Amino acid sequence: MEAIEALKRTIHVTEELQSLVKTMKVMAGLNIRQYERAAHAVAEYNHTIEMGLQIALRSLPEPLLPLRHAPGRKLGAIVFGSDQGMCGQLNDVIVTHAARALARLALRRDDQTILAVGQRAAAQLEDSGRSIAATLEVPGSTGGITATVHEVLRSIEEWHSQRGIEMVVLFYCRLTSGIFYRPHGIRLLPVDIGWIRSLKAKRWPSKVIPTYRMETGRLYHSLIREYLFVSLFRAFAESLASENAARLASMQVAERNIEDRLKALTSEFHQSRQAAITSELLDIISGFEALKGKGHH
Repeated sequence: MEAIEALKRTIHVTEELQSLVKTMKVMAGLNIRQYERAAHAVAEYNHTIEMGLQIALRSLPEPLLPLRHAPGRKLGAIVFGSDQGMCGQLNDVIVTHAARALARLALRRDDQTILAVGQRAAAQLEDSGRSIAATLEVPGSTGGITATVHEVLRSIEEWHSQRGIEMVVLFYCRLTSGIFYRPHGIRLLPVDIGWIRSLKAKRWPSKVIPTYRMETGRLYHSLIREYLFVSLFRAFAESLASENAARLASMQVAERNIEDRLKALTSEFHQSRQAAITSELLDIISGFEALKGKGHH
C-alpha cells in the first residue's frame, strides 16, 4: 500500500506540473501576439518617419547628409538574448550568429564593444571569450521596452563621444512563422546613405507637399533620432516575440513528455492497485479455506 500511495503522490505532482506548463503555454502565446502587435505598430510609425525625412531631404543641403566616408575601425554591438530559461536554443543561436558576424568583420576584439541584453546571452558571450561592456535586463512587457531603448541610446551616445565608435550593429532573433525564428543582424549606424538618397529621390504620393516651420537641419536630425528609436524598439519587440515562441515550443515538448509520463504512471498505478486487490482477495480466500478446513476437521 505504501508503494500505491507514493504513486498517487507522484501522479498528483505530475498533474500540477502539467497545469503549470499549460499556463506557461497560454502566457507565451499571449506574449507573442502582444509583441507582434508592438512590432507592427512601430513599423507603421517608421513609415511616418520616412515620409517626414522625404520632406526634410527635399531642401536639405548635401553637406548635412550622413558622411560618406567609411566608419572608424571601432564597433559597438548589441546582442539581444534572454534573462529567463525555458526558451530552447534561442541564446545559443543568437550568440553563435553574432560571434560569426563579428569575426567576419576582421576587427580586433579590443576594438569591439558589446552590450548584451539579457543575463543568459551575456554569460554565453563571456564563455566564448568576449568582453561585455554592459548588460541590460530584458523588458518584461511592451511598456518596459521604451525605457530600455533610451538606456541603449544613452550607451550609444557614450560610445560615440568617449570611445570614438561610429559603427553600431544589432543582433537579434525574429519570427519567421508560427513558433519558428531565425537570427538577424542589421547595421544601425552609420545611417545607410543609400537609403537616405532613395528617400530623397522618392516621389511624393500626392500633389500637396506638407510644410514645416522647424529649421531643416534640426528636423532632419530629430527624425534620424526617431528612426534609431524605432529600429531599437522593433529589435526588442521581435526578440521578445522570438523568445516567447521558443518558450512555447519548449512547453509543447514538455507537455507531451508529461502526458506520456502520466500515462505510464496511471498504468503503473492501476496495475499496482489491481495486484494489491488480487493479493487481498487471495489472502481472504486462503483464510476462508483455512477456517473451512479447521471446521471440517
